[in-house]
Amino acid sequence: MTRSSDHRASVRGRLVSATAYSLAGLRAAFRHEQAFRLELLVLAFVIPAGLWLGRTGVQRALLIGSWCMVIVVELLNSAIEVVVDHLWPERDARAGRAKDICSAAVFSAIVLSIAVWLLVLVTP
Repeated sequence: MTRSSDHRASVRGRLVSATAYSLAGLRAAFRHEQAFRLELLVLAFVIPAGLWLGRTGVQRALLIGSWCMVIVVELLNSAIEVVVDHLWPERDARAGRAKDICSAAVFSAIVLSIAVWLLVLVTP
């Protein structure tokens, strides 16, 4: 093999591994996180509603993408909570504060998504 074909094989292998880890993370979130499952259920309504109510491609992307960002923030929140629970199995004020801040991030993403929907739907 030449250097460039070795490099391509290496890149391809890393992409396959990264995809497998990502899918495992999505499965774990779905299996263990009720909020993630609920947000996916909401997404099942957001996608058709966004496609129908958005008047332009940009509006459709904003409507659907704003809720997808909620899911991304939820995934980060869930990951941080798993680590915090592992490091501090007993109640700890700092651990609680970290989890509260993560929850605030999810809440902020939801509020932002609602604001996007209102602005897109109300603006002529």
